Amino acid sequence: SDAICNFVICNDSSLRSHPIIFNPDFFVEKLRHEKPEVFTELVVSNITRLIDLPGAELAQLMGEEDPKLPGANSTAGFFRSLMSLKRKEKGVVFGSPLTEEGIAQVSQLIEYLHKNLRAEGLFRVPGNSIRQQILKDALNSGTDIDLDSGEFHSNDVATLLKMFLGELPEPLLTHKHFHAHLKIADLTLFDEKGNKTSTPDKERQIEALQLLFLILPAPNRSLLKLLLDLLYQTAKKQDKNKMSAHNLALMFAPHILWPRNVS
Repeated sequence: SDAICNFVICNDSSLRSHPIIFNPDFFVEKLRHEKPEVFTELVVSNITRLIDLPGAELAQLMGEEDPKLPGANSTAGFFRSLMSLKRKEKGVVFGSPLTEEGIAQVSQLIEYLHKNLRAEGLFRVPGNSIRQQILKDALNSGTDIDLDSGEFHSNDVATLLKMFLGELPEPLLTHKHFHAHLKIADLTLFDEKGNKTSTPDKERQIEALQLLFLILPAPNRSLLKLLLDLLYQTAKKQDKNKMSAHNLALMFAPHILWPRNVS
């Protein structure tokens, strides 16, 4: 954020000549909307300070090349894209590309779960398939749902949220960011001799993730914020629901990170 703020101020004479209240978010959004290509280049250049990205992976992150993933099948990808477009035309939320409208529908599930975080095995214990289908159909049709009526159980809602994420045409963190996430996970501390240890370098990992999230598509970023807050609040009540951060990671990594075409 500091690098982006300094860039905007140095390149905008109107900001240099007037006293301003320093708000990093304002400058980040200003550059993102006014000069998106410069914004992406600046963010990616800061990411490469932290992780090593070969040319092809760098080009994918910049959006200059299509993601190349293990086991990729271009024909299958084409048909998945075609089907998702057809579903989108019908207004279907599940299985369609992520939109702000879809997030508004799914946020009903997230709001309900915030009020029901004490259920043991939340996100791990499957709900009732019949009730889930009723709820899924209602969300797809754009119907307002009274989740507090008692008709649905928290496990129904939690399972359906995972199902929504799993049915997105690509994972929430996107295919083109996949290799960068693997590199971030591999960031470790060095010992006094400069040798790599097995201890995660959490400070560098967090900085790299913050930068990577800046260049997520806006709908993905919006839903990620809602989801991470929900998972954080869930883990805070692990004495009741038995769902630690580790347990939640096992439940959600396949849905938000793992490529759709890899077993």
